[in-house]
Amino acid sequence: MAHPKRKISKTRRDKRRTHYKASAQTIKTCPETGESHLYHRAYEHEGKLYYRGKLVSSSI
Repeated sequence: MAHPKRKISKTRRDKRRTHYKASAQTIKTCPETGESHLYHRAYEHEGKLYYRGKLVSSSI
């Protein structure tokens, strides 16, 4: 198993990690309700829960 010979400094480690960035989330507008939401996520509109443009359940 690989074993480092010297300790990597915090500065050197952080320099390497500067390129890891979170990308902007993709937002979609539902054709049924016109509501903006994240891809692959259920969303609420007027007290009802929708997923992929279909009604999943309604709140009481």
